[in-house]
Amino acid sequence: MTSTKDGQVFRRILLDKTGRRLVQWPVEKVEKLRTKQVNLHNKELKGGSVHEISGVTASQADVEISFELSNLKEAEFIHANLVNPQVLCSQKNASAKGTIGPFGLLVLASMDLTEQTAISFRIFKGLEKYNVLMCSDQSRSSSREGVDKTTFGAFVDIDHSIVESFGGEGRTCMTARVYPKLAIDKEAHLYAFNNGSQSVIITSLTAWSMKKAQIAPI
Repeated sequence: MTSTKDGQVFRRILLDKTGRRLVQWPVEKVEKLRTKQVNLHNKELKGGSVHEISGVTASQADVEISFELSNLKEAEFIHANLVNPQVLCSQKNASAKGTIGPFGLLVLASMDLTEQTAISFRIFKGLEKYNVLMCSDQSRSSSREGVDKTTFGAFVDIDHSIVESFGGEGRTCMTARVYPKLAIDKEAHLYAFNNGSQSVIITSLTAWSMKKAQIAPI
C-alpha cells in the first residue's frame, strides 16, 4: 500500500510467475523515495482491535504487510461468481464485522478515527476454493461534503491524496483519490485493524516515510 499527498503514482506491468497473467507493481524507483523505516513482526490483532503504526510520516508512506490466518473453516460462504465485488465491498464495508475480516490498514486516519480510508481483506468460503475480497473503502475518508467517497472492490486470486493498493503480488490493484479534512500532514495516522471475530497475525510489516518524487519535464 502506498499513500502519497503529492499525487504521483507509478506502476510497472509484468507477467506473473506462470507467465500467463499480467500483474502491476510500483516501479523500482519508488524505493529510492523511502526514508525512515519501522518494522513489526508476529503481532496478533484480536477481533475488534486497532493498532497504530507509529514512527513513519503517515501522510506519505509506503507499507508492505503480510497476514497469517489460522482457521479458514469458519469463513462465511459465498458464490463468488454471482457477486459483484465492488457492490459487496459497499455492503460489507470495513466497519461491518465478519468472521474472518475485515482486516487490513487504516490510512490517512485521524487520531479519533473519524476520518479513515480502509484497505481491507475479508475471507469467504466458495464451492471449490476460498475467496479473498479486497476493498478500498473511502466511505469515511473525509468529513468534507461533496467529495468522492466511492468504495472499490475486487477478488484477489490467492494462487487530497492518492491511496494505491496492491494485493496478491500485484494481481489486484486499486487507486483512489481521498480528500481528508482532519487527517492531513502531521495529523494523519496509520493503523492496522481487525474487525473480524477471529484473530489474525501480522507476520511482517515494514513501513517507510516517503520523500516527494522529483518529476523531470518532458
